[in-house]
Amino acid sequence: MATPRPSGTSAHRTTRRSFRRGGTLVLVRPLIVMPSRLTDSADTWRVPATALGRPYQEAIIRAGGVPVAVPPLLDDNEVDDMAAEVMSRVDGLCLPGGPDVSPERYGADWHHPRLIKVRHEHDAVDLALARAAIGQEKPVLAICRGHQVLNVALGGTLHQHLPDVIGKRAASGHYHNHNAIDVVATSKLAEAMGAMSARGHCVHHQAVDRLGAGLVVTAWLDGVIEAVELPDRWVVGVQWHPEDTADRDSGQQGLFDAFVAAARQPVASN
Repeated sequence: MATPRPSGTSAHRTTRRSFRRGGTLVLVRPLIVMPSRLTDSADTWRVPATALGRPYQEAIIRAGGVPVAVPPLLDDNEVDDMAAEVMSRVDGLCLPGGPDVSPERYGADWHHPRLIKVRHEHDAVDLALARAAIGQEKPVLAICRGHQVLNVALGGTLHQHLPDVIGKRAASGHYHNHNAIDVVATSKLAEAMGAMSARGHCVHHQAVDRLGAGLVVTAWLDGVIEAVELPDRWVVGVQWHPEDTADRDSGQQGLFDAFVAAARQPVASN
């Protein structure tokens, strides 16, 4: 699969829905796609299910968007066409956290023994949606695993296990810890949060290694890339989990607010 280039103009970007309200300008609630995750059990089902984390969806709804789930159930020969079709009909993509990306997806010829729950199905749908969204110039908010998927979709690579890169002690601070993270002042990330630092909940043992095409780094912690973005459009990836504290941290909710605002387009009703 060729890596999409983060440049150019796409006719898909202007596709909108409208409804009649007395001939006035109507702001349609943006539809935000999220790839769901396979799970063997769920409280409300007696069979295997697909699921989406509730905090992501609540943050999107608070921002004025509507989450739309896409399940990881398609074959490789169908997933790219599906992703292109879906993204042409919605307004933005939120790539959530989840298990590790398979190293084959970024050209590695070995698997670290500490990889966690690699699933081909998750990789296929996440990467296809990321490439379709970038190709159609739709806004993207990529979180934790999603941040890594975004980088891989643009041809980048990952560190498979942070303790091997920065040492066990430093790496432990990136797993189930709330950290102060410095942010580039001129970035979309800083603008969205209204601050040049973030208090982020980190839950990761992997990280971005070589940057994907067009991405710039906008936050670091312990020398680890904690945020990236495309300078010419609203495509932002963060390694931490803003959804975990967005209900009480205006800066973290601000990420979702700015993302949904970028996805929202005014339409004139007839």
